[in-house]
Amino acid sequence: MDITIAGLSKSYGSHHLWRNLDLTIPSGRMLAITGKSGSGKSTLLNCIGLIDSPDAGSITVDGADITTFGARRRRIYRRNTVGYLFQDYALVDNDSAYNNVRLAFPSLFVGSATKTAINEALAEVGLSGRGKSPAFSLSGGEQQRVALARLLVKNPPVILADEPTGALDASNAKMVIEVLRGFADAGATVVIATHDPTVTAACDDTLSITATASEVA
Repeated sequence: MDITIAGLSKSYGSHHLWRNLDLTIPSGRMLAITGKSGSGKSTLLNCIGLIDSPDAGSITVDGADITTFGARRRRIYRRNTVGYLFQDYALVDNDSAYNNVRLAFPSLFVGSATKTAINEALAEVGLSGRGKSPAFSLSGGEQQRVALARLLVKNPPVILADEPTGALDASNAKMVIEVLRGFADAGATVVIATHDPTVTAACDDTLSITATASEVA
């Protein structure tokens, strides 16, 4: 899904994160958002994901301005359109790896096809046989792999990743980049807030947010 941002502005009190931001992210592209801490990278992701709202401007996804959505359409958009990958993994610590992946499915009913998809996703990220392990017992890299498996079974058209390699070693970071690259190559729109130059190098485009301007390279 193409994402078009026009005239987007966001401030917290007297602190302006960005003003009149214009940006187009085509389907099948992977965009890195870079900038210093506090520059508004995560806030921009949250606006695209409807976790936060801009002060002004529009965000058009697949032809619809999502900033105009009411509560019900926002919930549907977050459930059906967007997939998230966070630095802190966003897992239920006391639940199993399998059940954390199952959260990608809105229905409480889990049929055989769903079970197969979950187990295949865990295997794809190198966690075959670890489905019953509680999340808290896994290493940081393994927890991010569970989060990746959850993305794989959801297979959303828009993926928002906030510092997804920030706490990972080189091997696990490489897997994250490869999975996100695979989503983009399959047609998803992938937006990543990152400080990691390896992630930036793997992306098609870079949005650099500074105190005075936002520039796309």
